[in-house]
Parts: sequence; structure tokens; C-alpha cells
Amino acid sequence: MKTATIPSLRVDPALRSAAESVLTEGETLSSFVEQAVRSNVARRQQQQAFITRGLAGRDEARRTGQYFEAADVLEEMDGMLSQAESRAGRS
Repeated sequence: MKTATIPSLRVDPALRSAAESVLTEGETLSSFVEQAVRSNVARRQQQQAFITRGLAGRDEARRTGQYFEAADVLEEMDGMLSQAESRAGRS
């Protein structure tokens, strides 16, 4: 697979210095920027998928007329969390 480049980025010297100051041993500024781009792409993809699921849920509720009270959902989630925590405590 051929590689591609990301356009050059002009930044304030203070931002470049800040980025360089947090590099780990053997890490380059280029690899840091690449990882930042990858992380943001993944976050935005997850965010879009979340919105898509939410809109589909809304549409399904409208279609079926079946809605759930927020308090009931939160209570069920609290129960699920308690079960997960007790299972983790047993491990």
C-alpha cells in the first residue's frame, strides 16, 4: 500500500514547543502528530456512530410508540453496574 502525506501545518512556536516537551523516549514529532490524527479520527467515527444509533432509536420509538422513562433506564443501568462491580470483586 502506498502512503500518503498530511498537509504541512503551521503552528505557533509555543504549541510546537509544548508538543515537543511531551514526547516520550524515541517518539518523534511526526509520530506524535500521526497518533493525534488517528485518535481524533477514531473519536469522531465513534461519535458519529453514537449519533446514528441515537437517531435510529428515536425513529424506532416514534414508529412503535414505545418509550422508556429516563429514571427507569438509569435504574437498570445502576443494577448492571452493581452486578459488574460484584463480578469484578470476585475475580
